[in-house]
Amino acid sequence: MPAEFSAGDTAWLLVSAALVLLMVPGLALFYGGMVRAKSTLNMIMMGLACLPVVTTIWILYGYTLAFGPDSGWGLIGDLSHLGMAGITPETLTGSVPTTVFAAFQMMFAIITAALLSGAIADRTRFSAWLVFVAAWVTLVYVPIAHWVFAPDGWIYTQLRVLDLAGGTVVEINSGLSALALALVLRPRLGYGTEPMRPHNMPFVVLGAALLWFGWFGFNAGSAITAGGKAGMAFLNTQVAAAAAVGAWLIVERFRDGKATTLGAASGAVAGLVAITPSCGSVNPLGALVIGAAAGVACAYAVWFKYRLKYDDSLDVLGLHGVGGWVGMVFIGLLATITVTGTDDGLLYGGGFGLLGRQTLAAIVVTVYAFGVTWLVAAVIQRTMGFRVDASLERSGLDLVVHGETAYELSTAPSGHMASVGGRPAADVEEDDVEEDVARPVDQRAE
Repeated sequence: MPAEFSAGDTAWLLVSAALVLLMVPGLALFYGGMVRAKSTLNMIMMGLACLPVVTTIWILYGYTLAFGPDSGWGLIGDLSHLGMAGITPETLTGSVPTTVFAAFQMMFAIITAALLSGAIADRTRFSAWLVFVAAWVTLVYVPIAHWVFAPDGWIYTQLRVLDLAGGTVVEINSGLSALALALVLRPRLGYGTEPMRPHNMPFVVLGAALLWFGWFGFNAGSAITAGGKAGMAFLNTQVAAAAAVGAWLIVERFRDGKATTLGAASGAVAGLVAITPSCGSVNPLGALVIGAAAGVACAYAVWFKYRLKYDDSLDVLGLHGVGGWVGMVFIGLLATITVTGTDDGLLYGGGFGLLGRQTLAAIVVTVYAFGVTWLVAAVIQRTMGFRVDASLERSGLDLVVHGETAYELSTAPSGHMASVGGRPAADVEEDDVEEDVARPVDQRAE
């Protein structure tokens, strides 16, 4: 290997990539436990399906468009590494093999796409979801990743934004994309009038625990090197997550009278989200403040959606969008040059410059992610149909789409556990209802 190669950095990044991959089944359990039992497996499969789709895209053209040499104005990479061409075991990115760096970044793309599934739980055609993931990664994730993560991306070079692990690329991007999806697909049948509580809280807690564990690779791995920045990011990740759990539970106790298990799990995710961009910019005291602020802000954002009456089923906007905004803006307040090496935030005497740049980057990603995602989702809805038929939504998607159920609660053959239009649910195909799918929800047959 070349002289710049570091075995320690490489080993750390390999472990970090594996930790980020572990977040995918963690998210599947987290989301799977929060939906109703009848669509548990469909929710899990929407996340797991991102593995083959995003991996294929990343190898064919995603990596080169995100991290290849810039094509101009810092907007997108070129096609010099199409199909990973020109990358050998000896090719380095910094002190690690480019193959390892590409694998690490691929895991980011996978988990970010999977996050969106939570916004449209219980009502999405699986085939349409696969098409959407491919289009979204290509048109939304890859360009934003180039802007922020690539050394010649315009947000990185021109705005000089601090975002170590993806407050814009992953969190704000997924949160606002999720809102666009939820608006296009419209609320679930019975939303606001029927109970739609989590059906398996142990699943939710286990999923949150796996996410928390994997997030150490997500944040500390983004330092790329196994050094002091990785250590600070690791410590800050733990501090912010813990602070957010406490803050969320305090909000619940005083607002609702009870501190809940779901609140604890959600608070952990809120804190992890908020510290994602800022873990390499603030000290542990700053991480404590950011975590607490995220716990309060996200708890109220999730609560406020019911007043706005949009159905982001599993609160992707409330946790990831709002949490990402908290993390990005608070960098402008709490960053310290002793950690960043370059910038102080406003409260450390750095003025308004960094705060303005962080806010501008968040606004740009908000607008782009929401706008392009809405367009992609609307086209899919108008063409192949994005939402399932009303009768399938009522019966649950597990049997119809996947031919299986999460829980065998009857001795009857699985095909007779539910019916759609007088037919066993297991015998009904998604494509049997194409004509009905394309119509607005309120015009479908009851």
